[in-house]
Amino acid sequence: MIKLYHFIVFVSAAFFPASCASGGATTAALVDSSAAASGQAAEVNSSVGIILTVAAAADLTPAFQELGALFTQQTGIGVTFSFGSTGQLTQQIEQGAPVDVFAAANQSYINELEQAGLVIPDTIALYAQGRLTIWTWADSPLTFTSLDDLTQETVKRIAIANPEHAPYGVAAREALESAGLWDIVQPKLILAENAAQTMQYAQTGNVDVALAALSLSVAAGDGGRYVLIPGELHNPLNQALAVVSSTKYEAEARQFAAFVNSEAGREIMRRYGFILPGEEPIR
Repeated sequence: MIKLYHFIVFVSAAFFPASCASGGATTAALVDSSAAASGQAAEVNSSVGIILTVAAAADLTPAFQELGALFTQQTGIGVTFSFGSTGQLTQQIEQGAPVDVFAAANQSYINELEQAGLVIPDTIALYAQGRLTIWTWADSPLTFTSLDDLTQETVKRIAIANPEHAPYGVAAREALESAGLWDIVQPKLILAENAAQTMQYAQTGNVDVALAALSLSVAAGDGGRYVLIPGELHNPLNQALAVVSSTKYEAEARQFAAFVNSEAGREIMRRYGFILPGEEPIR
């Protein structure tokens, strides 16, 4: 049986109003990075007139916080990020959440919103391809060189994002299935709500190892060790964005969407390990 653990996460959370939910359903909590970002970025955002709300997949957290600060510095347009699993963010937008730009971890969710008329078609763009890693903290006594090492008896708990709504969880499941390991390691799996929480479980020692986003593994720096999972073991994590149709700031939202794929934006994304449109993946 796969376990779903709930650990305390020390982050600032923002909630979309419950009135955004249809049928009386309660909307999920979204992390507001404006409080988690540096004090300088918060000051820049608080002094501008227009502030965009960007819903973004959790694997983008460190890259987009840096990218958003630079965008505000160059344009004077503020940005507030709500990070979460792509599936949950998609549901929020379908229920009317006030979002200006949506950056998903899988293009299929953007396509779904396009079919529903909820994003502006000519703003849809691929901006990155993500990769998966096997990540553990630096002082861990365990060593991992491939997925086969997850079957070691000393490995008791493995974190992955929930495949029900998180693209990185889907990719983790696909990789384990391709390696013939899904049934073997399934009793050890701990499901996280999104890619960022997957990393938090491993960083806090609540699990032995995580199948984590490369971007977050890079951001962890010397705090951990990781190896890339071969990309051919899972479907490509082609990540796309679009401006949401209901935005009140279409011109500014288009500016942000374009900035992600600008040379300055690509430089930041590249540093966090993303494969960019037109570039070859790391083997």
